[in-house]
Amino acid sequence: MTATPHNGKDEDFQLFMALLDGDRFEGRFRDGAHVADVSDLMRRMVKEKLLKFDATPLFPERIAHTVPYKLSQAEAQLYKAVTEYVTEEFNRAEALQNDKRSGTVGFALTILQRRLASSPEAIYQSLRRRRERLESRLRELELLQRGGQTVPAAPDLRELDEEDVEDLEDAPDNELQVVEEQILDQATAARTIAELRAEIETLRHLEGLALGVRRSGADTKWRELASLLGEIFTQGTSATAAMEVDEQSPVQLPSVASSPTQKLVLFTEHRDTLNYLESKISTLLGRTGAVVVIHGGMGREDRMNAQEGFRHNPEVQVLLATDAAGEGINLQRAHLMVNYDLPWNPNRIEQRFGRIHRIGQTEVCHLWNLVADETREGDVYHTLLEKLDEARKALGGQVFDVLGKLQFEGKPLRELLIEAVRYGAQPDVRARLNQVIANAFDRDQLRDLIEERALAQDSMDASRVYRIREEMERAEARRLQPHYIESFFLEAFHRLGGSVKQREPRRYEITHVPAVVRNRDRALGIGEPVLPKYERIAFEKSLVAPQGEALAAFVCPGHPLLDATIDLTLERQRDLLRRGTVLVDERDPGMEPRVIFYLEHAIQDASVTRSGERRVVSKRMLYVELDSAGNARHLHYAPYLDYRPLKADEPDVDTFLARAEANWISRELEKKAQGHAIAAVVPEHLEEVRSRKLELIAKTEAAVKERLTKEISYWDHRAEELKLQEQAGRPNARLNSDEARKRADALQGRLEKRMTELKLEGQISPLPPVVLGGLLVVPIGLVSAITGRPLPAAAESVDNLAVAAKARAIVMDIERKLGFEPVDREFDKLGYDIESRVAGTGKLRFIEVKGRRSDADTITVTKNEILYSLNKPDDFILAIVAFHPDGERVHYVRRPFRREPDFGVTSVNYDFGELVARAEQPA
Repeated sequence: MTATPHNGKDEDFQLFMALLDGDRFEGRFRDGAHVADVSDLMRRMVKEKLLKFDATPLFPERIAHTVPYKLSQAEAQLYKAVTEYVTEEFNRAEALQNDKRSGTVGFALTILQRRLASSPEAIYQSLRRRRERLESRLRELELLQRGGQTVPAAPDLRELDEEDVEDLEDAPDNELQVVEEQILDQATAARTIAELRAEIETLRHLEGLALGVRRSGADTKWRELASLLGEIFTQGTSATAAMEVDEQSPVQLPSVASSPTQKLVLFTEHRDTLNYLESKISTLLGRTGAVVVIHGGMGREDRMNAQEGFRHNPEVQVLLATDAAGEGINLQRAHLMVNYDLPWNPNRIEQRFGRIHRIGQTEVCHLWNLVADETREGDVYHTLLEKLDEARKALGGQVFDVLGKLQFEGKPLRELLIEAVRYGAQPDVRARLNQVIANAFDRDQLRDLIEERALAQDSMDASRVYRIREEMERAEARRLQPHYIESFFLEAFHRLGGSVKQREPRRYEITHVPAVVRNRDRALGIGEPVLPKYERIAFEKSLVAPQGEALAAFVCPGHPLLDATIDLTLERQRDLLRRGTVLVDERDPGMEPRVIFYLEHAIQDASVTRSGERRVVSKRMLYVELDSAGNARHLHYAPYLDYRPLKADEPDVDTFLARAEANWISRELEKKAQGHAIAAVVPEHLEEVRSRKLELIAKTEAAVKERLTKEISYWDHRAEELKLQEQAGRPNARLNSDEARKRADALQGRLEKRMTELKLEGQISPLPPVVLGGLLVVPIGLVSAITGRPLPAAAESVDNLAVAAKARAIVMDIERKLGFEPVDREFDKLGYDIESRVAGTGKLRFIEVKGRRSDADTITVTKNEILYSLNKPDDFILAIVAFHPDGERVHYVRRPFRREPDFGVTSVNYDFGELVARAEQPA
């Protein structure tokens, strides 16, 4: 097992896989010839599993890369000045005590901050236009003031509250552009002419700084992009372009081949930046026709022309676009994308990426996100992109699908970025924002979001998926949980002479391991030794290394201490199975005994083990119950757990067998149990194994045949080449034609041998079920009749068949009204009474029904019922039907039992009132 089975070296990966199947991975890796399907040998947990009908992935992989860049001194000075202006104006806007006007001004300031991060051109033009519009407003106010009129400094603009701003985030690009320009140019927190004059002076100063940066050409963000474009379009860069690329920080292009024929989509948020980049990229690539643009101000026909030119014109290399190209446009002609500006709505990242990552895309899609280091909003986005990449590696590419659903402590990303701009100079604020982002990328929450978003859970049809899920739910309810192992081990180890003491809850110290256990471990030869003592052992992973406690050995199947204990217990007690036993059913007040046989059934194939026996490929334990009426049924799950052994003062087996109620019990019952197993259980087991094994064998046979046939062809061809060289007097010193021919012949022999082996593996047949033991189940009513003692309280309180059936019918009717699909499983003796299907999901609810009079003192629950509830705590319901004189009331108790019963306990009495007090209305 490895986290990195494929480290980029195909030769090493093939050698690794050859450890599992040498025939399927025979020979040296030769690129193009050796492409093998390893899905049945290696499990990759990747979310993007949508498949086409030919079983190939519907979508290629998509990868996002973060490209950080550091501002120049002039850019840093401009960033500091503009950010201080934005922060100060935010504070003034809040002081207006007008939420809508404050929201409008805040929206204008965020636009300004985003344009500051976009490009020197965008911030310069925005500052210039804002200064000119506010100057125009100032002149208008001064004129009105001279005329004796009093008017507010702020113009009458559309006012925006928080909901309006969120709506604008999702508005079409052309609509958003119009609103942004109007509000950015005019919205102000100034309340007087004097405040407006002061703001204009500030804008004039900022405009001068922006103009200086613009004229200096000190645009590090552009240089980073130029470096990236130079890597992508290597042969297409001109001498002029090469001079413009910043050699100090070349972009490392991960796993993307350089080619002048590639196409790239580049997104920016602002029209000024788009125009600026169109000129710069055209110069870099040496052709004005190498760039096409799409923005919200274009008509539909112009957009279509740009899209078609990008898709089909070989001269066009770059599509430069605002988010107008992120809306329903197919750009999959490219598989490379750059976010020159990062949107403040993360859903836009997915929308943009989705333009190239579409059905029909054949190339791995790459996205580069340019992020400024040492800026407040840049730091937030850098953290977000790091967490996004970690989540992508852990959960697959579908993590991009849920970006728009992420919540940062209930806030959208835009509010986090505003907070970073306003308060990001404070270290505690920066630390808290980073933690908020980390929390938003919690893996379990992301999984839930991804599964909610998933179009399908599998490539199978829905009905088959639901059936499989139901089987998984049932299997989970029956699985071997830590508490089973714990209760068995503690009892068995004590009987073998071991000393165990509980030190913390569910954690134990073993002070003495008997020599017989240590010696048995040496005989088994498992590997890890059994120690004479253990400081701590635990049976649950979560208890192995709790903080501040001693490290515990994890005792689970495969641990030598447990394996030695099991082996010794089986050796010493195996004969008891054949001898049989008598168990008492304390829940049955009747008089009719039953017989349960314990059988083992195996499936074999035609291949032979070293000992000469046919190989067993599956083995299963069966329980068949027979009653006095001649009925036989298969019990699915350890029924003996609900029964207790006979007590010393109770009648012995001979007394029970001498009773008239037991005169039907004879040696012939064993054959009857075998016959029922052969007719009813074995075919199901055989079909389950055969369908699974034959599919795997067919896949392996095709893979082996393809690989070895290619290798044989290679060595046949190589032998002919070498023979011709030898005849021409140019022999190969390292390999001659005879050796090459021998290799081909040896491979042919291996192919024939493996095909024969696989054919034998496909000949699957059942063995007859073998009876390992049996037991007589005596109802407590029969024991009481013989001894003359009254029935115990537990038996008296057990529902009679009519009451139990009525209680189940009531609960099943409630389940149907709740929209579930209940099935009565009482007579299968599974540890619950009703299986209730959640429609359309395959999910199951397991319901144990207890019908009692309202004045009952206790409810008796069997060990099996308790263990089932602990296996499926979230899906198990104890339904109590309380029969009152005026009708019945139904109570649902979730997580009714807190711990498993002790090893020798078969049932537990619970206080009726306490359970009802914890209950809730059926739901």
